[in-house]
Amino acid sequence: MSIKVESVSKLYGEQKALDNVSFEVKAGEIVGFLGPNGAGKSTMMKIITAFLPATEGKVTVNGLDVNKEALKVKSQIGYLAEQNPLYYDMYVRESLKFTADIYKIKNAKARIDEMIQLVGLEKEQSKKIGELSKGYKQRVGLAQALIHDPPVLILDEPTTGLDPNQLEEIRGLIKEIGAKKTVMLSTHIMQEVEAICERVIIINNGEIVANDQTSKLSNIFSSKAIIEVEFDKEVLESKLKGIQGVVKVTSADGKKWVIEHKAEIDIRNDLFQFAVKEELSVLALQKQKTSIEDIFKQLTRQETVK
Repeated sequence: MSIKVESVSKLYGEQKALDNVSFEVKAGEIVGFLGPNGAGKSTMMKIITAFLPATEGKVTVNGLDVNKEALKVKSQIGYLAEQNPLYYDMYVRESLKFTADIYKIKNAKARIDEMIQLVGLEKEQSKKIGELSKGYKQRVGLAQALIHDPPVLILDEPTTGLDPNQLEEIRGLIKEIGAKKTVMLSTHIMQEVEAICERVIIINNGEIVANDQTSKLSNIFSSKAIIEVEFDKEVLESKLKGIQGVVKVTSADGKKWVIEHKAEIDIRNDLFQFAVKEELSVLALQKQKTSIEDIFKQLTRQETVK
């Protein structure tokens, strides 16, 4: 087990930032940790990385208690904070050498060379960090988080402020890294979660409101599903409504239809049988999924009952 959080609460004075939070992240998983602003995401990540003590509960990283063995825990974790703490007056290689020395890495030059190649800093390695674009600054932060080869990687909003090309590159890099390490990723970008993460944990008002595989969440939190279908000829609305499980149908021209149906019933075979009976050709058929963004909105707009 890489990360285990057991009944963790955190109080700031009388304000409760985390309320009896429990979850596990297994070795080799890439898990998205989501929540609206003020939900407790950053607080939880700071507790996991031994930067902040919990008021109650216990957190272990690879079996190490974050309160009792903080230094050992930090050696097991690579942490990229939301506000990437970089020394802008340092050169890229100089900064990585500084980080390598902190971790007392043997043969630091070879490891720095490896990190520069891994995160794609070859062309920028002789520049000062302050001269780099936002995307390359993030790469430096990732290189620093990875330089001591930690088994666990904690990333807090790693792609904030990046352009579309930089987003794609950093996402690809995180996915590549995640093949060998445990990654916990906090982000507000839902497409990022769907593209990278295998599992999603959603926190709201300091409590966990969802924890499951990304592929399963849509089935759990949606009672309806949607299919888009196009026929070669016009179809009567009343006939489509007669298909078992269909809840609602809409169309602009009588040929292209959006069909809302009960999630537990797969109507695709019935649609094809319907087309055969009505002597229609199916030109297109696509099943829409409930997105992570839809689920996030559904769960975090609800007020948690205390």
